Amino acid sequence: MKKMIPIARSDIHVHLTRESVDKLFGEGHALTNIKDLTIPGQFACSETVEVKGPSGSITGVVIVGPERAYDQVEISYSNGLTLGIIPPLRESGDLTGSPGALLIGPKGEVSLSKGVIAAKRHIHMHPKDAEEVGVSNGESVKSRVPGDRGLVFENVIVRVGSGNALEMHIDFDEGFAGLVEDFMLVELLKE
Repeated sequence: MKKMIPIARSDIHVHLTRESVDKLFGEGHALTNIKDLTIPGQFACSETVEVKGPSGSITGVVIVGPERAYDQVEISYSNGLTLGIIPPLRESGDLTGSPGALLIGPKGEVSLSKGVIAAKRHIHMHPKDAEEVGVSNGESVKSRVPGDRGLVFENVIVRVGSGNALEMHIDFDEGFAGLVEDFMLVELLKE
């Protein structure tokens, strides 16, 4: 059975703790939701930060809310060239041994000793979708991108959750390689 999945490109963004929000935007500041994301409960914020690395910085970096238990900066390898940071390829939340960066906000700075990663490509799925195609949480699959520069993405991690909407996430570098447009359909292939 052919399973088609919408795909979306993820640009550089940060996830922040309550403590970091206070330091960057002022004590008690509440992050402002300007756009709900397809992952239930997550949203893009109107607030942005500057991310500074050893050789450069990127301004206007979006914060994804709500607040988290850890600070994390998700970048592409192209972003890493600008910043002077080689990010490890990781699943979200796996920050052990990752490099840090300086976050600059309107009210202060946060120096991260770790937390900069390139996120592994992944597919968010509801349990019903996972059952339909016979995959489980944490499993690695492939996906085929159609078109003039069609390609197959390997090592796509499946993330199953009851609140998940079906969607595959890649970074902008990967999107450019396959001429991917947000919400186009790609075909899921089992390894």
